[in-house]
Amino acid sequence: MTVRICPSILNADRENIFEEITRVETSDWLHLDIMDNVFVPNQTFSKQESLEIIRFSKIPVDSHLMISTPDVDAVEYAQMGSASVTFHLEASLQPTQTLQAIKSNGARASLAIKPKTPFRDVAPLLPLLDMLLIMTVEPGFGGQSFMVDQIPKIQEAYEAIRRLPGAKPWIQVDGGVSLETISLAAKAGADSFVAGSAIYKAEDPVAMITALREAAEINSIKSIKIAP
Repeated sequence: MTVRICPSILNADRENIFEEITRVETSDWLHLDIMDNVFVPNQTFSKQESLEIIRFSKIPVDSHLMISTPDVDAVEYAQMGSASVTFHLEASLQPTQTLQAIKSNGARASLAIKPKTPFRDVAPLLPLLDMLLIMTVEPGFGGQSFMVDQIPKIQEAYEAIRRLPGAKPWIQVDGGVSLETISLAAKAGADSFVAGSAIYKAEDPVAMITALREAAEINSIKSIKIAP
């Protein structure tokens, strides 16, 4: 199973954002948190700022939309060049159509669920997903502690995905990922890991990316094939 480390620039220095992106180019994906101060109580990157980041980044960008209107806006982030677009099930009125629209515009399509959203709510949509993001903190702010009570949800998702025929969606976790917690998530079945504070507050971000990847690989479940 391929492990992916995805630094979140929510924790980067906004005044030097392009330099901050360059610092983490040894990672697999760049995680771009987009908040509208409606769906979550915080506001981050505008569409223009997001476009500049997507164009600048040498590694693929996953645009994580924590916004109230994903059915309207998600397609635009795919058209802007995001390699993956993630939106929240809780904010979508027509997730099937939005997932299909993202894919038809050349990006991977992903759904995210908050800690209080049960896995059963997203389970029927698994065959349409390229990735399922299980939030391990309440979305909106960086620096929160990993919610260990989300481990059973990761395990439940892993078992359901294992039973799917054909290509299988990645399982991503976001929130409080560190050298300690990444092992728990990997053992439960996650393969993609968003880390913000752990990387950007490290003395050597590149070394931390390597250490996180190694910790996840050592503890990862290797019995299923995940689609590239």
